[in-house]
Amino acid sequence: MKIPVLLSSRLIQKRIKTLSRQISTDYKNKQPLLISILNGAFVFTADLIRHLTIPIRCDFMRVSSYGASIRSSGRIKIVMDLDISIKGKDIIIIEDIIDSGFTINYLIKELNKRKPRRMKICTLLDKKARRIIPIKIDYCGFVVPDKFVVGYGIDYNEQYRQLSYIGYIR
Repeated sequence: MKIPVLLSSRLIQKRIKTLSRQISTDYKNKQPLLISILNGAFVFTADLIRHLTIPIRCDFMRVSSYGASIRSSGRIKIVMDLDISIKGKDIIIIEDIIDSGFTINYLIKELNKRKPRRMKICTLLDKKARRIIPIKIDYCGFVVPDKFVVGYGIDYNEQYRQLSYIGYIR
């Protein structure tokens, strides 16, 4: 299947450098804990941290709400939890895409129970047209239209993660 380009690799890399500079400035003289949400955010996280100029710690969580569907089931579960305690820490949740807001809202509630000092949200893609739950995004790569996007770590049924660009399925 031919996947049309929505955001080129070059454009993505340029924006990630800008986000990294912004985070590095905001966290000067601090060491935030970045929480990358697997599987979709791993490519974005890797590129983002390569451009940071501050010390960081990084951990991973895996949550599930899609399965093999192109729409969120609305039922969210933590499949893999953090190894590092977040109590009293500045954390940044790194997401691939925020659409309805259900998953990130669930994560915010669950992680707040663990008493971080401060929590911020960083997403590569924001699909505002599908938002049901209002979410404050602190660092946003791109606002995208209401299309099912793939590539750059984001999959459909475990396919298309390897694309260096963000495309969409018609």
